Amino acid sequence: MTAVLEALRGRNQDQDTRRTRHLDDTRTMTTNGQQNGMILTHGLTKDYVMGAETVRALRGVDLRIDRNEYVAIMGPSGSGKSTLMNLIGCLDTPTAGEYVLNGQPVQDLDDDELARIRNREIGFVFQTFNLLPRATALHNVELPLIYAGMGSKERQRRAAGALEKVALADRMDHKPNELSGGQRQRVAIARALVNEPSILLADEPTGNLDSSTSSEIMDVFDGLHGTGQTIIMVTHEASIAAHSHREITLVDGMIAEEHLKTPVPTGH
Repeated sequence: MTAVLEALRGRNQDQDTRRTRHLDDTRTMTTNGQQNGMILTHGLTKDYVMGAETVRALRGVDLRIDRNEYVAIMGPSGSGKSTLMNLIGCLDTPTAGEYVLNGQPVQDLDDDELARIRNREIGFVFQTFNLLPRATALHNVELPLIYAGMGSKERQRRAAGALEKVALADRMDHKPNELSGGQRQRVAIARALVNEPSILLADEPTGNLDSSTSSEIMDVFDGLHGTGQTIIMVTHEASIAAHSHREITLVDGMIAEEHLKTPVPTGH
């Protein structure tokens, strides 16, 4: 196992110059309006201090994700995939390195500025749904718009539209305990979509679901991607990652492998 990890590290280091040159070229092209790079990172590093020990969760990640891509981030426990997701989602800040989202450098922004970017650019879907138990599906989906200060009529119109996108228009008056696990996750997806975000970030979105319901939820993601939604998904399941068009595998906080695949048809 040690030999395999060393080989992966070596390959990552051998590719460093090419990746850096590619990222520099991408920055120039994006600035000139010739490319649609949405996410660009260079040397992205995250350290956690735990007592006398420093844990290096990310060790200099160079990454580009274009608009309308469908990307799966994979890796063993402790590989840094959740840390990378948190940085991309502006839920945390890097120790070092650069992160540009839609042309906006975000690594040095303060908490208020990060919150504004999260609300405007990013929709989150979590494994545990995170729904208010006493609120209807419609009200749960409305919540981000309430925080944004939107008026009630427009808020309800937008929330109903988001529920229609996930085929739950007939369940908008139901509370979470009146919905199946798959329906609850679809409500969570609708909530993530209601602000019309640039990016949909999904962290183990089928982790609490059985295989049949997982397939149902992945059909929803496939359909959303078919409409042009950019999706980044963290998963440890190969069957879930198979729906993506690009797989990125992390090992020890570094990109060990990237695999661009033939697109999986919607509903596969």
